[in-house]
Amino acid sequence: MKVACVGGGPAGLYLSILLKRDDPDHDVTVYERDPAGSTYGWGVTYWRPLLDRLHRHDPESARAVEAHSVTWRDGVAHIGDLTVRHRGDTGHGIGRHRLLEILAARARALGVRLEYGHEVTAPGQLPAADLVVAADGAGSALRTRHAGHFGTEVRPGRNRYLWLGTTKVFDAFTFAFVETAHGWIWAYGYGYGPGHSTCVVECAPQTWRGLGLDGADEGEGLVLLEKLFAGLLDGHPLIARPATGAGVLPWQPFRTLTNRVWSHGDLVLLGDAAHTTHYSVGAGTTLALEDAMALAAALRGRPAVPDALARYAAERRAALLPLQSAARYSARFYEHLPRYLALPPEQMFALLGQRHSPLLPYLPPRLYYRLDRAAGRLAPLRRAKRRLGPKLARAAQTRALTRGGG
Repeated sequence: MKVACVGGGPAGLYLSILLKRDDPDHDVTVYERDPAGSTYGWGVTYWRPLLDRLHRHDPESARAVEAHSVTWRDGVAHIGDLTVRHRGDTGHGIGRHRLLEILAARARALGVRLEYGHEVTAPGQLPAADLVVAADGAGSALRTRHAGHFGTEVRPGRNRYLWLGTTKVFDAFTFAFVETAHGWIWAYGYGYGPGHSTCVVECAPQTWRGLGLDGADEGEGLVLLEKLFAGLLDGHPLIARPATGAGVLPWQPFRTLTNRVWSHGDLVLLGDAAHTTHYSVGAGTTLALEDAMALAAALRGRPAVPDALARYAAERRAALLPLQSAARYSARFYEHLPRYLALPPEQMFALLGQRHSPLLPYLPPRLYYRLDRAAGRLAPLRRAKRRLGPKLARAAQTRALTRGGG
């Protein structure tokens, strides 16, 4: 099979690795518009189950990923002047640049051709291929050409967020919530290497405007954020991506992207080109790699391409449903954050870990906290909690549709 993969991110590179492992006779080329070694972002997160799957699919690249990752077990929340620490599941962070280096080196070793500095916006720009994979991100040019066929929908969130780096190395997955005269602003921080961490800052639009972050240039904005999060950073700076010429920090709302259909003839969507989930669930890279695993498996044994693509799409859409639901509720939690910050810090941190719950938005936070503690001890309450959440969510959606239609 001849495969052209447009996009040299984790999804496209890992798919090329798996295809060549399955059949060295596959002719696979990855086309990446940016030069080799350039990438956006800082570090990415993943959890132990993904690492186990990577070891099953390609042990060599998995060992390299694990060796260059940092690990944490604790979660820490700084809420005003108070700090809470809890032990949780094992998490990992790795620099996006390092991850791409590992995957690119492995792909080359298997015989994949990597064409950097090669932008593709239409299938006609590619040599003839049996399969064209659109792994070119949320703004996919290949998908956009057929947006009507794919049924692409993009829903912007309310809050503004900003992706930054810092030389402060966090020893745990760290949250910091700071109250200002214009509302709350918060950050998520996690290490990804010996000298750097990712730091994502988020706030409501009124806070963003009230603090003057909407009009501040890059230098002014970073100085203000460093002052607000001085207790978190311990004197370390915040670092923005290299300037793009605009002179301002790239604040934006998160855009949740979905597609009703994932293939069009011999063109198939992969990773962020097919779907996005809110960054607060930390699953973007995991989902991209799992997409690659599923597509490679569907193509294994040289089945008819249309059948393979249909099987891949059905499997991944089903697998994504619970995580997409969790991501929506997680984003909603942060959009209504003041509702929870009035709680004692221990209770607030507990609900932070429950932010994916479909029941949480419909109960008073203190009542939910008490029920959750009780449900941890009583099986009937756990079952009632699982049943009630989706029912309340569906009822709320029905009310919203009825109001809109009236």
